[in-house]
Amino acid sequence: MRSEAEMFDLILNTARADERVRAVILNGSRANPNAPRDPFQDFDIVYLVTEVASFRQDHSWIDCFGERMILQLPDEMVDPPPASDGSFAYLIQFADGNRIDLGLFPLAKLAELGQDSESILLLDKDGILPPFPPASDRDYLPKPPSAKDYFDCCNEFWWVCPYVAKGLWREELPYARVMLDQIVRAQLMKMLTWYIGVQTQFAVSPGKMGKYFKRYLTPEVWAMLEGTYADASYEHTWQALEQMGVLFRMTAGAVAEHFGYEYPAGDDARVSAHLKHVRRLPRDAKVIYD
Repeated sequence: MRSEAEMFDLILNTARADERVRAVILNGSRANPNAPRDPFQDFDIVYLVTEVASFRQDHSWIDCFGERMILQLPDEMVDPPPASDGSFAYLIQFADGNRIDLGLFPLAKLAELGQDSESILLLDKDGILPPFPPASDRDYLPKPPSAKDYFDCCNEFWWVCPYVAKGLWREELPYARVMLDQIVRAQLMKMLTWYIGVQTQFAVSPGKMGKYFKRYLTPEVWAMLEGTYADASYEHTWQALEQMGVLFRMTAGAVAEHFGYEYPAGDDARVSAHLKHVRRLPRDAKVIYD
């Protein structure tokens, strides 16, 4: 596997040799001094270029970066549709384990590029970019919830839980798991982010999709979160749903106490009772309640 230094040399030497490339920016975790270092980190690179069309006409120019395992061109895909902002991206996984996410951005639209706090200017041939402030994760710190944010999160969590129960009772596993894993879990993760924010004065990033949660949750709370990840068993999925409710109730209560918000305890109690009822409901039941 090529070293970080070798990869940066390759990225920069390629840019220096190509007159169409005028500047190079590093984004992402490799620019974040607070991100843990490991061999799976991508090289998130932006080439600021005089024009994009000639690059797109012949993709063989990226062959210089090395042997590829797989390539994705998101701007040539139809689902999801591309951004259509004039940029173009190459997502390249190499056979040696390295990966480059390389974006081409036209200089003519430089004003639209914006600046990410996880950014380092690596090369500026023409001195066209202002100095970058020291890179940090400040743009990715969680923000305290408003009262409306908090209520909406609680409401969505408890509103969708009965959908999970319905799917489990019907033995419609794919439906139940989508409701559980994509919607209910999303609200739990949001609440956990605020919970961590309260514990850390909203001064640390929990990472994309909660990847750093284990750093900031106590071993007991982390074990509770682990218990919400179930296999395909209906019984284990019921247990995961119940565990999500327990964890949500605990963390949402702490967040509410900190901000002086009101936790919807009535919604919680009524929905939780309904979930227990549905879990015991016979499969041949004709009505939910007598």
